[in-house]
Amino acid sequence: MNQKRRDFLKLTSLTSVGLMGSSIDVQGSVNRLSKPQFNMSGYAAPALETVRIGFIGLGNRGPGAVMRMNQIEGVEIKALCDIRPERVAAMQEKLGESSGQSPLAYSGTEETWKEMCERDDIDLVYIATPWDWHVPMAVYAMEQGKHAAVEVPAAVTLEECWQLVETSEKTRQHCMMLENCCYDFFELMTLNMARQGFFGDIVHAEGAYLHDLLEMNFSKDSYYKMWRLEENFRNGNLYPTHGLGPVCQIMNINRGDQMDYLVSVSSDDFQMAPMAQALASEDAFYESYANKTYRGNMNTTTIRTKRGRTIMLQHDVTSPRPYSRIHLVSGTKGMARKWPAPERIATSHEWMSEEGYQGIKEKYTPEITQRLGEMARKIGGHGGMDFLMDWRLIDCLRNGLPLDQDVYDAALWSAVAPLSEKSVTNRSNSVDVPDFTSGAWQTNEPVDISFRGGGTTQVKS
Repeated sequence: MNQKRRDFLKLTSLTSVGLMGSSIDVQGSVNRLSKPQFNMSGYAAPALETVRIGFIGLGNRGPGAVMRMNQIEGVEIKALCDIRPERVAAMQEKLGESSGQSPLAYSGTEETWKEMCERDDIDLVYIATPWDWHVPMAVYAMEQGKHAAVEVPAAVTLEECWQLVETSEKTRQHCMMLENCCYDFFELMTLNMARQGFFGDIVHAEGAYLHDLLEMNFSKDSYYKMWRLEENFRNGNLYPTHGLGPVCQIMNINRGDQMDYLVSVSSDDFQMAPMAQALASEDAFYESYANKTYRGNMNTTTIRTKRGRTIMLQHDVTSPRPYSRIHLVSGTKGMARKWPAPERIATSHEWMSEEGYQGIKEKYTPEITQRLGEMARKIGGHGGMDFLMDWRLIDCLRNGLPLDQDVYDAALWSAVAPLSEKSVTNRSNSVDVPDFTSGAWQTNEPVDISFRGGGTTQVKS
């Protein structure tokens, strides 16, 4: 993804947002000037007996999503799109062998995805492309009367976040960010515990994305045209949603509380630039990356909410350390923490015994995990959470239920990245967080990831 194309996409996104009623103030924050067109929080679109899906992007995440959806009753895979024809052909062959489905192919140019979105036999467009394409594709899909499911982060700039919000409100089409970590089993259990008051008043939460991806980011084979590496030219928390999404649901963010402001600080880069220079000395391919400025190894961002609670987020994808999303929830009556393993619960200054923890699991494991957990583990996708996410999306669409994650979540959780960049650039001064709900967070109902009148969608044998 070259810089000229990124600048063009940002410019067109900004133009669209300006036309739709938002503006940039002198500090660079984006605020809505016009009234919301429709509140998408809690919105239930008309039920679909069959959900007809078109997929865009068959690189790292797309193929797995196609095969998971292929396992769910009431799904038809109508079209597959990727700029590389061989990717589409391979996916068509795999689908044909497993289920006999023959989705149409769209490939070869950077604009062919629009033809797919314009079809009248698609209900949902599932987007798993490089980040720069997320908003243009999701917006176009919604404008064509399609629901959009878009990989994380849903947007890269604040302007793009507002464009998603205002397009979803205007079209009344869902825009769900595919934040799979909201469906991991411990995260679902702690959400259920919070709903039932186990933690008391939630005071503080922590999340992270700590994952050693240094070699993968510099690999020629990992990401199309090195797009993921080029994202690291920005300095901030570039990938906040895995740690943030689950704790936002636990804290009822956008539904009873709202982010107020954040501060963000980054360390220096101790590894990316040296690796780029070392690789360039051996391979001319890397010369264009050798003199770039990369984000710091570790970013720590702290958020304060309107109700006076705090969230701490961390991002480090280069240091040699064990994987962690932390997932810490702390309240007036107890706390939970997932990493470092094992998962733990406390109601005092000592961790609960293993026997006590097993009793908590028996009492608070939610119905969705009880009924689908083992099947999800077998079908796979990050231990089963990817399948639970996809199943839940389809079940809500088929039963005419509100989605667990709406466009305001997609915008807010994604917005932390550009807001953190702004804070880092300004010597870690505080930055106000836009209210994408335009005040509706005060009356919006908390999300409830359960069956809620659904749970009828089966899995194919």
